[in-house]
Amino acid sequence: MSNDLIEIRWHGRGGQGAVLASRIVAKAAFLEGKWSQAFPFFGAERRGAPVMAFTRVSNSSIRLRSQIYEPDVLVLIDPMFLNLEIAWRGVKPDTIVVMNIPEDPNEIFLPKRVKRLATVDATSISMDLNLKVAGLPVPNSAMIGTLIKATDMVKLESAEEAIRSLMKRLTDANIQSMKRAYEETKVVEEPKFVPEVIGEG
Repeated sequence: MSNDLIEIRWHGRGGQGAVLASRIVAKAAFLEGKWSQAFPFFGAERRGAPVMAFTRVSNSSIRLRSQIYEPDVLVLIDPMFLNLEIAWRGVKPDTIVVMNIPEDPNEIFLPKRVKRLATVDATSISMDLNLKVAGLPVPNSAMIGTLIKATDMVKLESAEEAIRSLMKRLTDANIQSMKRAYEETKVVEEPKFVPEVIGEG
């Protein structure tokens, strides 16, 4: 990606690590000498409730402090967001979508036209590597690998350093998850879409 300012919006459920993932990507960008910021938006603060997080990365100073309303990159950490209207607000024809879903990207119909779709079965990767909290998978590190594969916005090595800096436990497993997802990610340009009414969530 070549834009000077890249805005990423993360949608996940409580306990899936969306907020930490947003911070790791921002830290990776910072380690590469870029300007970055990351911050969360919480609704109901409980496990399983929808959570949004935001990351901005730029080659120059970032003065914006608002939420991200028209994302350049949309990360859907849970498959349920494919069918929730709130996740697709402000999505543009040049948005890149990064999704945790087992299906091949050529089999998925999105509710809006976008530039690129990258998919990975981050849930299975997390389960295989025992990245779980209260028995539920935490797929955030895998989604970072897919984000990097889809955008090239930071290097895997920078993200690995950021994980080691910000994660307190299971560091090696999370790095393995990120790298495995990077290799397993499938990307399609101009994915299929069917504009239709989707749920409010």
